[in-house]
Amino acid sequence: MTDLFGESASPALALARKWRPRVFADLKGQEHVVQALSNALTQGRLHHAYLLTGTRGVGKTTLARILAKCLNCETGVTATPCGVCSACTQIDAGRFVDLLELDAASNTGVDNMREVLDNAQYAPTVGRYKVYIIDEVHMLSKPAFNSMLKTLEEPPAHMKFILATTDPQKIPVTVLSRCLQFNLKPMPPALVAQHLGEVLAQENVACEPAALNLLARAAAGSMRDALSLTDQAIAYGGGKVEAAAIEAMLGTVRRDYLFDLLDALAAHDGDALLDQARQLAERGIAFDAALLDLGNLLTQLALLLHAPHAVEASADAGRMQAAAAQLDAETAQLYYQIALNGRRDLPFAPDEFSGFCMTLLRMLAFAPGSGNSAPREVAAARPAPVRAAPVAPAGLAPVEASLAAAMPPAPAAEPEPVAFAEPIVPPALVARESAPHAAWDWLDVVAGLRLGGMAKMLADHCELVSQAGDSVLLRVGEAHKHLLDRTYQDRLVSALHDKYGATLKVTFEIGAAAEKTPQQVRTRIKEARQAEAVAAIESDPFVRELVEQFGGQIDATSIKPSGEST
Repeated sequence: MTDLFGESASPALALARKWRPRVFADLKGQEHVVQALSNALTQGRLHHAYLLTGTRGVGKTTLARILAKCLNCETGVTATPCGVCSACTQIDAGRFVDLLELDAASNTGVDNMREVLDNAQYAPTVGRYKVYIIDEVHMLSKPAFNSMLKTLEEPPAHMKFILATTDPQKIPVTVLSRCLQFNLKPMPPALVAQHLGEVLAQENVACEPAALNLLARAAAGSMRDALSLTDQAIAYGGGKVEAAAIEAMLGTVRRDYLFDLLDALAAHDGDALLDQARQLAERGIAFDAALLDLGNLLTQLALLLHAPHAVEASADAGRMQAAAAQLDAETAQLYYQIALNGRRDLPFAPDEFSGFCMTLLRMLAFAPGSGNSAPREVAAARPAPVRAAPVAPAGLAPVEASLAAAMPPAPAAEPEPVAFAEPIVPPALVARESAPHAAWDWLDVVAGLRLGGMAKMLADHCELVSQAGDSVLLRVGEAHKHLLDRTYQDRLVSALHDKYGATLKVTFEIGAAAEKTPQQVRTRIKEARQAEAVAAIESDPFVRELVEQFGGQIDATSIKPSGEST
């Protein structure tokens, strides 16, 4: 049959069907299963029931059909069926009478299973074995499983079961114990992209490597899904597979853009960061997918930092190494958590673009060193209003009182600002503070250091023991000695050198529990404020009247000082 233009009207096969493996050698990514089955077939060590497990599209049914050919090939039981005999060709075409494929999802009842098993008692018609492939076997009812047990326990010599499932946890253990189980792995993206490239080369379809990487990632480990998406991409791109078209089709983002985002974060460049977000919006990228892809990239970067050998080779290995060099382990974990939370909160944002931007700005705000960056130059500076000196809570030691006095009080009414300009000195020209000779206020020193992550935690749990000229001794209590990791020490010392000069000598020691660490001082100030707040509530005349008249009780845990979140 031909169409009006003389071309064949036979519909083209989908790539997933056309390129379905016919022999073990063509099966990608499942070498561990192929090797075990090949050795068993070669040595004649055949089992009567096989269970193939794995997510969708990884080759369970394909492997079952290849195994059926291996058992019934006219050349004999072999790991390399000929593919040309009548048994092989009929199995490939789905017409082999001694091969029965049953979909358990639509044949769940015990009657269906009894009918199959009654027929199984008869000898094969043309083949060597009767092979029963039961797909999604976990969907069978409990009575159906029970009716299968007797046959699985004492099967006829001519019968082979091949069960396939995506959820082996739902299969009774009595069935599992009678099967040889093989778990098929999800396909790694690099292998999927490589296979897609080989298929498209055979199909004479032009493609871009970046487009193949996008398709491979979108397939989520399923080779069948990857080939189906490739079919869709060919149609969408008019016979070409290009990265820009794939982005538009899938609403995903190329990793190049994600690396650009990380570069902007490493440079603490908010303008470049938001410019990248605007570019993604102009390309029609789904921000939910962008945050998902960013989380995946950060996962790989964390693996690269902690376990480099666990990261599979990829086409952008160079950019991966460069991105990892800009991150420390704590920052990678911080960005990952912010990306997850940002994706979760995206539906609650005013719109997706603003939610995405706020997630990026949150990463920028919490990045190590961002909190102490120099302020941007403004056209006119506003004179600082004169405020009354705050009074520290009663009963605090002098060092706690100094920290309490440094905390900003409630803003007073400001006069109308007078516009004037002051010269702003670029951060690079600010003179480094000389090494200390006067006594340090350790709390002020810690507050002014450019630290983050575990190094900041180490500084918060250090107590200034002594200071003489350019020598400083810091003590850490026994409970926090695990913070004295060499990496965290080096970061704290480096921050002190940046502030006071490289001649400063810093020594650490482990001793009795410190009493004046920044963390402890903040805790005592918080407790004092909490006590004042509770006392204020309990002494309030209106509250006391309510308690006396109605027999009420005050829940002190629900009281928070003004300005603190509940």
